[in-house]
Amino acid sequence: MSGRSLSCSPEGIQKAKRALIRCSLTQKALAEDLEVTRQPIGKFFTGKPVDRNLFVQICDRLELEWEEVVTEPASEPEVNQDNSIDIDAIVQEVRNKIRSLIEECCGTMRVLDMRQPIGLNDIYTSVNILEKITGRQRLGIDELLQQCRSQDFDLFGLNKITEKRVPGLEAVEKYSKLMILGKPGAGKTTFLKYLAIQCIRGEFQAERVPIFVTLKSFAEVANKPGLLQHITEETINPISSIRDILTYGKALVLLDGLDEVREEDSDRILKEIREFSDRYPKNQFVMTCRIAAREYIFDKFTEVEVADFDDDQISNFTNKWFKDKAVKPETFIKRLEENSRIKQLAASPLLLTLLCLVFEESGDFPANRSELYKEGLDTLLKKWDAKRGIQRDQIYKKLSVQRKEDLLSKIALTTFERGDYFFKAKIAEQYITEYISYLPDANTDEQALQFDSEQVLRSIEHHHGLVVARAERIYSFSHLTFHEYFTAREFVVVRQSSEEALQNLVSHITEKRWREVFLLAVEMSSSADRLLLLIKDKIDFMVAGDQRLQEFLLWVKEKSLPVKVSYKPAAVRAFYLSLFQSLFRSLALSLSLSCSLDLDLSRSLDLDLDLDLSLSLSLNLSFSLFLSRSLSLDLDVSLSLDLDLSRSLDLSLDPELKNLLQKLREQLPSRQDRQVSQKWWLVNGKTWCEELREVMIKYRNIGHDWQFSNEQKELLQKYYDANKLLVDCLNSDCYVSREVRQQIEDTLLLPIAEIKQRQQQF
Repeated sequence: MSGRSLSCSPEGIQKAKRALIRCSLTQKALAEDLEVTRQPIGKFFTGKPVDRNLFVQICDRLELEWEEVVTEPASEPEVNQDNSIDIDAIVQEVRNKIRSLIEECCGTMRVLDMRQPIGLNDIYTSVNILEKITGRQRLGIDELLQQCRSQDFDLFGLNKITEKRVPGLEAVEKYSKLMILGKPGAGKTTFLKYLAIQCIRGEFQAERVPIFVTLKSFAEVANKPGLLQHITEETINPISSIRDILTYGKALVLLDGLDEVREEDSDRILKEIREFSDRYPKNQFVMTCRIAAREYIFDKFTEVEVADFDDDQISNFTNKWFKDKAVKPETFIKRLEENSRIKQLAASPLLLTLLCLVFEESGDFPANRSELYKEGLDTLLKKWDAKRGIQRDQIYKKLSVQRKEDLLSKIALTTFERGDYFFKAKIAEQYITEYISYLPDANTDEQALQFDSEQVLRSIEHHHGLVVARAERIYSFSHLTFHEYFTAREFVVVRQSSEEALQNLVSHITEKRWREVFLLAVEMSSSADRLLLLIKDKIDFMVAGDQRLQEFLLWVKEKSLPVKVSYKPAAVRAFYLSLFQSLFRSLALSLSLSCSLDLDLSRSLDLDLDLDLSLSLSLNLSFSLFLSRSLSLDLDVSLSLDLDLSRSLDLSLDPELKNLLQKLREQLPSRQDRQVSQKWWLVNGKTWCEELREVMIKYRNIGHDWQFSNEQKELLQKYYDANKLLVDCLNSDCYVSREVRQQIEDTLLLPIAEIKQRQQQF
């Protein structure tokens, strides 16, 4: 028998599987017994060629005669008159010769601002593949929104709108000719380098010779050689050896970066690839290209897409990056989980690398997130191609990077205002047409402008990956973070914080989905004074016309005045704002506003605050218990109520108040008997609650039944949310003058009459 590779016949595979069961083995256990990887074992059981020696070892371990299970060798094509050619020997010879070359060109990686190269295997994270191209799905916008699985538009949902994921190596095994598409920075080149390294080290398709070709470099060689000549020159091997390997189908041909080929070289390179792959069809071909690049047609190649990183991949990459470094991966992951907007960016391997570089410098993300996002955008818009010496053909010569940012800002604001997280291509093209029609030397022909707009949209997707296709002719920003960033940029940068622009922005203060836009806008502003004052005025006048709510805010103010603490007065008012709520959930939410205003409730509070909190909880618990119809909940709340009243009695109280509370506590039923407890509350609950309320109103001025309507409660909740956002804006990394900060803090949560009076003093 010529050659060193043997394959199992179909009948032999069945015998081997029965022998595996007879020997109480699995394929994994068999691999461990023979001290080899799972890959050659899997090939044996699927009839693929494996090393002759290993083939015999497998048969011996399974107590089989290898001659009885081996398939008859297929007739090899003749290269010349010598039929005794040992192709496996040639493969091993070439592999040995090029090993150092492959290790050198594919064994390390260095991107962005890395100080030094890093070993590929030290950082490589397994790639997942989508067998259906995302942008070619025939889905409507409603279906895409449904896939986000959240009424609040799941922040990470955009990156999870995917088909089933397949491991990258599995996809390569499955398809002999594979075109891998992906967004900029998706990890396409890294994956191809990984395939080359795994192959040359014998971990993947060890019977083949890896041939790695950077198509940009091939296209720009001065003498314009054919692909076979270029490969031979690059690998420093006799052309006869390379031709033998290709003829016998023993090559793993890796063609990287089809989109990076200059337009002037495109036709020639495409022709070379087609002819080469047709001439040597038995080889394994893997080619990479950016999504939305020029319409390449390779009939015999299966197109797949690189999937965004999921949580496991992000964690795996992070653990490798921060291994043996001062910053621990757990710290990075924790901060990433705490900031869902930044976590969105981590789905891109390139942007995850940027995040790791930034985090490694200081052990945290920048306080000003808009600066971090700007750095990410600069990476995609300029640095990623520039650092690799790639010059893209400009579809529209007058569309500079800044103008692209302005155009994206216009699209972002228009779609965000309408709540269009997904938008049809024709809508985006209309915005582009309108924008580029005002540029110097713009086409005046309507059809020409339309064509240019289509090309610009594809260019932005292809070159930068900031706008991406989510289905056939339906687009979105690649991350909601960037959609929000460009929306804020339109107000602050493009419209230069004009009064009209800021008034427009402030009109959205009660809309939850605009929260991040406000935070980014104040961070991006050279001075946030005017925007913050407009927000404050908008919030104050939300409740200015409701007399009952104004009375409530007056009570909040009066209740806070006697309290002598080191905290800001607004923080104390925020505390008392919480006491009107009848449900503990709302109380907890309101207390978070107090914390934002420097009221640290985890420490020992002033006695008045501590006492009012305890008594307020008692009242909330009592009403929750009275309104409850669940026996099990009755007992739980009753226990909490008893314990809370006990806590109140331990405080220094007015003797008369303490005596009244003690009497109320003694009236509570036994917690041991559920039926007795439930019956007591049904009969006595309302009266007992009213007695507790009267005591609290008389001695502590809390517990008033404000009898707000549902509309007033909803308005008050919006008032709270807006104030919380305002405080968060103040606490962000924004520039605001001391005078404006003081004015806002001094008038926070006050009735409108009091605010007007204080404003006259500023």
